Amino acid sequence: MASNGLIRVGAVAYDPRVVPIWEGMRDYFREAGVPIDYVLYSNYDALVDALINRGVDIGWNTNLAYLKVMKRTGDHARVLAMRDVDANFTTVFVARTDTGVKSLTDVKGKRLALGSADSGQAAILPVHFLQLAGVDPDRDCTVLRFNLDVGKHGDTGTSELEALRALRDNEADVTALADATWIRETTEGRVDTRQIQAFWTSPEYCHCNFTVLPDFPQAKGEEWTRALLGMTYDNPRWRPLMDQEGLKAWIQPTLEGYRVLSEAVAHQRLDEKW
Repeated sequence: MASNGLIRVGAVAYDPRVVPIWEGMRDYFREAGVPIDYVLYSNYDALVDALINRGVDIGWNTNLAYLKVMKRTGDHARVLAMRDVDANFTTVFVARTDTGVKSLTDVKGKRLALGSADSGQAAILPVHFLQLAGVDPDRDCTVLRFNLDVGKHGDTGTSELEALRALRDNEADVTALADATWIRETTEGRVDTRQIQAFWTSPEYCHCNFTVLPDFPQAKGEEWTRALLGMTYDNPRWRPLMDQEGLKAWIQPTLEGYRVLSEAVAHQRLDEKW
């Protein structure tokens, strides 16, 4: 912790709204009696390094960043909390309706658009789910990758939107993206569902969490978590902040949901580069 007693929380500045979110979080924790300060980084590798090197006390990590911290701590890092939406994240596969694709096995022989290489929801897990269905994207498909905003683990969503554009412009047949992104794009009318439709949704998995090193004081971690879980959507003061962060409640961690990404990373040998 900082010399002034503040808990330092690290996050990634993937969008301009991150600054007002963390200004609000700092106000909230000060009033809750567990004061924090925040440090923003340009990418998740920098955040992971900062946590490991004790430049921050808590890292607001993606699922992939969390796995990197776990590897570097011998699987001894701890998770303090997560958002409700982080416990039931899913990836949805969508296809042009003129391709006849109705299942993952149908993706064989098709043009597959994938998001940023470090995006769990739009690249790493889609490849894994296809492999489990007997489809090797590199061997069986024509792969079109949109490696945009690499380092931000798909948080910006730009690569998913570009992959959708590729389907719309008939440059690709199939893509995969976060279900939340698909719902938003269809609800707001930016996808013609006569042209592009969802055909498969993954099992639920976990996304972001607040990670600490194994020697972070247990009592301080419990105090911080209690304060965070005390932020309620019913309180009109904090509701806009929670809306900005896309949740209705902060919850205790559920760690089983990280297993599938861990398996995907190992199978694709991505962790050999960490």
